[in-house]
Amino acid sequence: MKKNIYIFLLMVLTLSACDSFGDMNTDPNKVEQTHPQLLLTNVCWEAFSETGTSPLYAMHCLVQSDGENSEQFYKWTRGSFSYYSDLRNVNKMQEEAEKISAKGYVALAHFFRAWYFYKLTLTFGDIPYSDALKGESEDKYTPVYDTQESVFTGILAELKMADEMLAAEKDALSGDIIFGGNLAAWRKTINAFRLKVLLTLSKHADDASSTIKQDFAAIVSSSPLMTSPSDNAQLVFLNQEGNRYPEFNSSSFGSGMYMDSTFVALLAQKKDPRLFTFCTQTKNAKDAGLAIDDFSSYDGGDPAAAYAKVNAKAVAGKISKPNPRFYASPTNEPLILMGYSEQELILAEAVVRGWISGDASAHYQNAVKASFKFYETYASGYEAYLTEAAAATYLSLPEVELSSSLTAEQKIQRIIEQRYIPSFFQGMWTSFFNYLRTGYPALRRPAGVDVPNRWMYPQDEYNNNTENVKAALQRQFSGQDRISDATWWNK
Repeated sequence: MKKNIYIFLLMVLTLSACDSFGDMNTDPNKVEQTHPQLLLTNVCWEAFSETGTSPLYAMHCLVQSDGENSEQFYKWTRGSFSYYSDLRNVNKMQEEAEKISAKGYVALAHFFRAWYFYKLTLTFGDIPYSDALKGESEDKYTPVYDTQESVFTGILAELKMADEMLAAEKDALSGDIIFGGNLAAWRKTINAFRLKVLLTLSKHADDASSTIKQDFAAIVSSSPLMTSPSDNAQLVFLNQEGNRYPEFNSSSFGSGMYMDSTFVALLAQKKDPRLFTFCTQTKNAKDAGLAIDDFSSYDGGDPAAAYAKVNAKAVAGKISKPNPRFYASPTNEPLILMGYSEQELILAEAVVRGWISGDASAHYQNAVKASFKFYETYASGYEAYLTEAAAATYLSLPEVELSSSLTAEQKIQRIIEQRYIPSFFQGMWTSFFNYLRTGYPALRRPAGVDVPNRWMYPQDEYNNNTENVKAALQRQFSGQDRISDATWWNK
C-alpha cells in the first residue's frame, strides 16, 4: 500500500514539473523558431555567391580543348529546379519574419522570391509560381504551372511590394552580409532590378495592354536608384574557411580550358584593357617578351571548331588561358548580383528605345567608368591600366563611343556589348538572355547549329508532377519539350 502511494506521489510531482505533455515531448536540441536574421545570412550567401563556367561556354568566353563542351556547342537538354530549394529558405525566412512582424525581412523575402522566379521562368517558360512551395502549408505537392506572362506580372508585383515595405520600415536588418542592414541600399537594388525585369520584356513593350514603358518611366522618376559603384549589391569575399571566392582552387581551370576568340577579339579590337584582367597572354607572346598591354599578344580558340583543332592551336602556344586570379585568389573580386554599371546600361538602352528622356551617352559612360573602377579596385596588379584616365581614353575611341551619328540599333549593340564584357564570371546567364533578346554579341557556331531558347523541364517533374507539366507543355509548345522553342517573353 505504501509502495503504491509513493508511486502515485512521484507521478504527481513529475507531472507538476511540466506545464503540459507537450513540454515533455519538446526536444531542447531542436529549435522550433528561428530569427529571420539567421536565415537572411544564408539566403544572401546562396543568391550572391552563384558562379560557374557553363554560361561562359555558351556565351563564347571560354572554349574546351580536351573534349566537347555541351554549352559551347549548344547541346544541352534538361535544366534543374534546384532554385526551388533556395526558395524554400526564402519562404522560411518570410514565415519567421511574419511571426514577429519584422517587415524588413518580409520585404527582402519578396525580393529574393522575385530574383529566383525570374531566373526560373527565363530558363523554362511556364513554371509553378502561385502554387509553388505549398507542400508544408497546404499539402500541395503537385503545383500547377502558371503562364510565363503571369509569372512576370507576379515578379513585378512582389518587387513593387518589397520597395514599398522597405520605404515604410525604420528598423535596420541584422544578418545582412551585403549592406549591413541598410534599407535604403536594398531599395536601390530592388528598383534597379525592377528596371532589369521590365527591359527583359522589351519585345512586349508595344502590346496593346502593356504598361511596361510607363512602369519603367515611373520607377526612374520617383523611386531611389543607384548613384555610384558604392551602391553595388555585391558579395565581398574573405580569406576565411567558408567565405572564400567560389572558384578558388577550382579544378575546372584544368589544362583543357582556354579563352574563346569571340570574347578576346571583341576586347582586343576595342583596345579594352579589361582584357588583361580576364586572361593571360598566349604562351608564344609571353615567351617573346611582349608587353601586357600589347593587344596582339592575346588570342582565343574558335568556338565552332572541333576541340581537336582548338587543342592543336593551344599546344602551339597560340591561345590565352583564363587569368589565374580566378582560381588562385581566395578573395579575388566580389560577385555582383545587381550593380550600378548594369543599371546605367539599362537606362541607356531605355533612352535609345524612347522609353525615358535623358542622355544615353552619359549613362553609357557612367557604366563603363564604373566597370573600369571595379577592376581597378579588385584585379590586383592591373590597376595602372584601368585608371579614370584610361576609361576616358577608351570611351573616346570611335569603336567604343556612343556617338549621335550611330543608328538606334548600333547604339543598342554597343550597350549590350558593354553588358557582355564584364560578364566574365559575373551575372551567370544574364548575357545569354540579353543575346536572345537582342542578338548581340554575334555568336559563331557550326553550320546547322541554332542557339537554344530554353531548357527542357526536369525529369522529376515528369515522374512526380506529370499532369501539370504536360498541361504546361501543351499550352506552350503543342505538347513538345524542346530547347529550340521560344517562350512568351522572347516572342
